[in-house]
Order: sequence, then structure tokens, then C-alpha cells
Amino acid sequence: MLSNESAPPPAFSRSNSQASMDSTSMEDFWCEVESIKESSEDGSDEATLLEFKPADEGELEAEWLQDVGLSTLISGAEEEDGQALLSTLTRTQAAAVQKRYNTYTQTLRKKNKHTVRDVRDIFGTSDSSPTFETVPVSPVPSNGIQLPGQKPVWKSVSSNSCLDCGLDKGSPSVTEELSYEVSFSESITVLPKNQEWPKNQRFKKEDSALPKFIVRKSRFGLTEVGDLSPEDMKKIRYLSLIELTAFYDALGVELKRNRAERVRGRENGLFGVPLNVLLENDQKKVPGIKVPLIFQKLLLKLEETGLETEGILRVPGSASRVKNLHQELEAKFYEDTFDWEQVRNNDAAGLLKMFIRELPSPLFTVEYLPAFITLVEKISKIKLQLQALHLLIMLLPEANRDTAKAFLQFLKKVVANEGKNKMNLWNVSMIVAPNLFIYKGKRANQQEMQAAATTAHIVRLLIRYQDILWTVPSFLISQVRKMNEAATNNSKRQLMFDKGVRKLLRRKTMERERPERLEGAVTFPPYLQSDIPEGVIRVYAPLHSKVSMAIQLNSQTKAKDILARFHCENSHGSSQNIRGQIQSLHEIGGNIGQHCLDPDAYMLDVYHENPQAEWVIKPKAS
Repeated sequence: MLSNESAPPPAFSRSNSQASMDSTSMEDFWCEVESIKESSEDGSDEATLLEFKPADEGELEAEWLQDVGLSTLISGAEEEDGQALLSTLTRTQAAAVQKRYNTYTQTLRKKNKHTVRDVRDIFGTSDSSPTFETVPVSPVPSNGIQLPGQKPVWKSVSSNSCLDCGLDKGSPSVTEELSYEVSFSESITVLPKNQEWPKNQRFKKEDSALPKFIVRKSRFGLTEVGDLSPEDMKKIRYLSLIELTAFYDALGVELKRNRAERVRGRENGLFGVPLNVLLENDQKKVPGIKVPLIFQKLLLKLEETGLETEGILRVPGSASRVKNLHQELEAKFYEDTFDWEQVRNNDAAGLLKMFIRELPSPLFTVEYLPAFITLVEKISKIKLQLQALHLLIMLLPEANRDTAKAFLQFLKKVVANEGKNKMNLWNVSMIVAPNLFIYKGKRANQQEMQAAATTAHIVRLLIRYQDILWTVPSFLISQVRKMNEAATNNSKRQLMFDKGVRKLLRRKTMERERPERLEGAVTFPPYLQSDIPEGVIRVYAPLHSKVSMAIQLNSQTKAKDILARFHCENSHGSSQNIRGQIQSLHEIGGNIGQHCLDPDAYMLDVYHENPQAEWVIKPKAS
């Protein structure tokens, strides 16, 4: 944890960004740091600390290529997945990959290692490699289809709740537009070569009028993180890292990453256990859960009794009581013998923060904590900060992202009760920031502690815009579709060129006479080989009494219309259990793994984008 000199008292000279914060908030921040330090000294530190080692020249680029799913560029193999990914990249994304690959190959040549593929073989560039300059791009539908006379649908995301962000009550927030149709890096205008970012970022709460963002909702609707299959979310992570790198390149900002040695943590218990291990243990008891049971229980306890407690999160509980409760929880939690009635609200808040701090790897991952800090220090516009933060959230491992979402939903409820608990958005952010960004495994020096104070602004963005941040940008989904299509086409070509398959097809052709196919005839996939005309889909609902239905689509048919029709048809036949569940329409197969559709999605557009899909009504994954 923190060394004695790592948490200096509030009296030392602070950075400009710190000085701009009001004294009360800064005092809360440093009191929280001191509380963290004291709790680490009082308790027994059983968790293994992460160790860091410097990277050799070229190793960071090699790790980056592996992390974006392009390890084949290192191995020299020509695998389908890597080719499919490269085929979907925008020009700014391709430039980012090219830059890292050039650095990697140049390093290998200096070290006289094995022959590497020339970048021109990968991107098909000429001897004079083109320069990639970012230019404004006009928004187009992510599926490439521009339907005449159709205007985009607008939806306000998270603005309806109007969270109090520490604004002056009479100060109206500014409204800005966000678009998911075009990649963020492609949308950045060319920056002046000598542009310098302002050094003095001001975060005074009276100057913190966070804008209200309006999200452009296309005819495909919005897609939340949990709406896609794990396989497609893995591709979203690849693309998000490439896009984040291209985004930082376009802004002239270095994307810094930590390089941590992987150290095995505890394999049992509650605190100090890696999230993945904790979830694996919990899923043996409750299959399918996505957030650790102990974390859920602590949040539930505070939501039931602590949201109106004055100073919740800020006022610390008793250190001795929290220590005893910690030990008692480790012994009794899984036996269901722990008495939650004895836990005071401030002590529960202390246990919640302890759980986050004790994670062997921080909730927002060791690798990308520098990127979080950079987006505050180097990017001045909140809209650009939010876009960078959005991509960082897409990069998180599933367990981290789901746990962070549950935590932020709780913090949103705390802020909503400001009238009684006296904790506004800025207060909550200042208290939570040290717990998220001061972490085990690296002893923070004074400079890093100063930088950690600026992360309160990041926490504020996370809480205020969480509904936006957990929505998958549609341009990434479009790229995943193209990846899947390219991989399928590559597989088909490989299959057709297989010698054994060619012989089999030749023999089958000779054995039977096939009628000549009429020009313009449509061939349907096996599950649609019937007399189904264009624009008609067959929807399956295996849990209903009427399990399938053919539905004619028109330009106004939405997913919720199909759900309503099934509900009407099955209102008397389905079991009470099914009627109590929230049913959703899913797009399965074709150029997507599985996609839970937005109720407002226009089905004819989705059908045109993925005509090979099956359509299934079933409960949405929780």
C-alpha cells in the first residue's frame, strides 16, 4: 500500500489543478488518503503486491499488437482473424496500427532478429507511405445504407435524471450532441501543429457546468454492453484499443500504459481476491452472476439503510469495528451466519471502499490507469474527455466493467439523495477517487498523489454519464459485423479451395442433374428455405405457447411492435412464470454472434443489415 511519505499532509505545495479545487473538497480528499493509509497500516496485508518491470525496446509495441488481436503480425502467420480485423479498420485506425508495427519491426531489425513482414505487405502501401491526416467526416449510417426521407431519431441519455453535479442552481447546463455513427478519431479536425493544451485545468465546482449530452439514436437503436455475445464483446475490446490509440494520436497525446508482472493473488476469501477468481467461486453458488456476492450485499445494505445518512462515504466508520467486521465476514459470509443488522452505515461504507482498494489489480486495471489520468491532464474539452473515457470503459475486462457499473449506479443514488446526506456529485467524486486510483502494488510518490487528485473529475464523469459510457458505439458494432463477414468469407474461400472438398463437389455435381437457376433468383439459408417473400421474417419464441410467427416488416415496424404482437397472441397460453419475465427480441447469427435489440430498433433496417440472422424472443440476460 502507501508508504509513510506517500500521503503528505494537505499543507504541501499543490499543483495548479489542485489549487483550483475548493479547500473543503481538498480537505476531504486528503482525509480520505490518510484514512486509507491508516487502514493499511492497522490491517494485515495478505494480498500479494503487483510488481512492475521496465519494458525493453519494442516490447510495448509487441504487447499492444497482441492486445488488439494482431499477434499474427508478430508471428508472421496469416490467420483469418487478423486479416478480418485489418479489413475493417478506418484510415486513422490503420495509421495507428501501422505506426506501432513500424516501431516494432524497426526495433527487431536493430536487434538483428528474425525477418519480419514489411508493413507494405500488410496495408498494401507504396514505397512512399501515405500520411494519415484526420479530417472532418460527415456522419453516415453505420450499415452504409442511406434510406431516402429518413431522419435520425434523437434520444436524451441520462439527462432526464438531471443529477446535481455541484452546479449553481440557477446555471443552466449546456446541451451538446454525441454521435456514435462515425469513429471518434475520424471526427477530430486537424489540430494546429504547435497547439499546447492548457496547463491549468480548473475544477472548481462553481465552474463545473457539465453539459447535457444528446445521443443520436439511429434506426438501429442503442446497444448496451450486455446486449452482445462474449465473442463479439472480445472483438469490441480489440477495436476499442485500436480506436483509443488512434484517438490519442489524432489529438497529439501519448497513450501511456503500465506494464505489470502478473502475480497470482489469493484464491479464496472475500477481500484481496482477484475479481475473476471471486466470481468463479461465487458462480458455483449462484450461477450466472456478474458481480461478486459480497460486493452486491454491501451495496444492498447501503441502499436499504444508508443513502440518507449524512456524510455517507465521507465520514469514516470506526477503524477497529471495520477491522473486526472484515475478519467476521471472511469467516461467516458464505455460511450465511453473518449478522448484517449489527453493521452501521458508515462501517458498511468503509468495508465497501476497502473491498475496492484491496483488489490485487485496480478496478480500472493497472495497464490503463495512466490513460485515465492523461485524459484529464492533456484533453481540455469535456466532450473529447468523455469519448476517451467511453473507449476506456469498452476496454475493461467483463468482470471489472460489470462491477464498476454496479458501483457507479450506487454512487448515482447517493448523489440523488444529496438533500439528506449532504453529498453532492463533487463531494462523492473527491472521496471515491483515492480509492479507485491509489492502488496496491505500486507505492505512490508525491507527484503521483497530486495527479490522483485530478481523477476526481474522472469519477464525476463516470457517475454523471454512466448511461452513455455503458452503451456500445454503433461504429464499433458495424466493424464487428464486417469482421464476422470477412472471417466467414475467408472460411468459405478456404473451404472451396480444399482439394478434397473440390473432388466431393465435382462428384456430387455429376451424380445429379440440377435445374438451371433463374437470373435474379434469391437463395435463402436453410432455416428460411420456404415461400417467405422479401421483408418477411420468422420470429421464434420457444418459451411461449405459440413458438413461431411470420411477420411482414415495413419501414415503421419496431422490435417492440413484434414483442407486443407475440404478447397479445400468447397472453392466455403462456405460463405465469414466462409472463412475469421481461422478453426481448434477439438477432442471432449471420454477421453477429447474438444481439439483444433495442425495443425502438426499426426491424426492416436491421433485417437489411443482417438478412441471414435468426430472430428469437427470449428473456434478456441480466
